[in-house]
Amino acid sequence: MARHTGPKCRLCRREGQKLLLRGDRCFSDKCSMTHRAKIPGQHGRLRARRRATPYAIRIREKQKLKRIYGVREAQFRRYVEAAKKWKGVTGEAILKLLERRLDNVVYRAGFATSRDHARQLVTHGHFLVNNRHTRIPSMLLQEGDMVELRPESRAKLREAIRGWAERRPLPSWIMRDLEGLRVQVGAEPNLEELDQSVNMSLIVEFYSR
Repeated sequence: MARHTGPKCRLCRREGQKLLLRGDRCFSDKCSMTHRAKIPGQHGRLRARRRATPYAIRIREKQKLKRIYGVREAQFRRYVEAAKKWKGVTGEAILKLLERRLDNVVYRAGFATSRDHARQLVTHGHFLVNNRHTRIPSMLLQEGDMVELRPESRAKLREAIRGWAERRPLPSWIMRDLEGLRVQVGAEPNLEELDQSVNMSLIVEFYSR
């Protein structure tokens, strides 16, 4: 599946809930879920009334999680296969892998308005990881890793990042220094602090069939 380049609000409407794909717009009156929440397309009402099969329920949950984190099918399948090798609950392992992505950490720290925005900032080379330049949004961070804004980008983004950070709650597993414009992964991701609810058992069942 290629990356979606169309209207992001249609993705939220298709899943029937806010996926927080457009940053501040999702919390404003302009959000389409507040005044146009039906499934998009010519036959949206008919599809909403149709009884979903067990397969359809599972694939919709999988699609929802992929869209929240902005990953393609091949990437997502690799996360699932990696999580199956971990000890413990597979669904929790998948979420922890997704939360440890560099673009997600940048977003969760409040250094971007959405995960797509965070991915763009990373690919444009605005961040250092442990004092090393990287442009890989999918890079998995470990406990103790430090992410900071490059010195060359500070004048351009300093004030904007401080404004974005003030509007986002900071997860307990991320430590943030707004003066130094850096964040550190202090612990494993706390899944109780996720900003979306996803039924991970349905996703694991989908890939176990």
